[in-house]
Amino acid sequence: MPRRIESVMLNGPVGRLEALLEEPDDRGPVEAALVCHPHPQHGGTMHNKVAYRLARGLRKAGCVVLRFNYRGVNLSEGEYAHGVGEVEDARAALSFLRQRYPDLPFTLAGFSFGSRIALRLGCERVGARRLIAVGFPTVYKDVSFLATCKLPRVFVQSTHDQYGPLAELTRLIATLPDPKSLISIPAEDHFFTGALHEFEQAIVGLGAGIPAQT
Repeated sequence: MPRRIESVMLNGPVGRLEALLEEPDDRGPVEAALVCHPHPQHGGTMHNKVAYRLARGLRKAGCVVLRFNYRGVNLSEGEYAHGVGEVEDARAALSFLRQRYPDLPFTLAGFSFGSRIALRLGCERVGARRLIAVGFPTVYKDVSFLATCKLPRVFVQSTHDQYGPLAELTRLIATLPDPKSLISIPAEDHFFTGALHEFEQAIVGLGAGIPAQT
């Protein structure tokens, strides 16, 4: 069965959003996943290498994956909205994904700034099966939105993340309600330099279509 790869323009809150929809290579999808990219004001796009590896790992696990560009990034219309508008962009992208695959369970995932977007949206209890936060940046001190979130959350962090030091993240996770888990990847920096393959394999290992383990 040929894999579906589709470039789409979604209807976002302030204009069109550029997106890419990809199904698994070797089977029909058993889960849908939305992937949110890193900070748009620091060069982040849906083609960021970590976001790409995150999406590919989820596809290998059996997910159909939607990546998208926030407002003002590449062909997406609008302008940066300080994280608030970007959550609304993610909401619009998720709505498209859910309409396309209404019968599949779904995951929200993101890298760096995108991990905060995915967690913010998911912790509103929109029905996600799990939330995957990659390279969660603890440099942003507002984490109040995590305090009561009880959806399964999987944090995946480099051992040398300069924006989310592992020890700091470990302390934060200890304060959060269950279910939750942390996967640390020995890597050189926030971008998993030297360990992108290992990072991708860890994402594949999370599987799809079954509850996340805590």
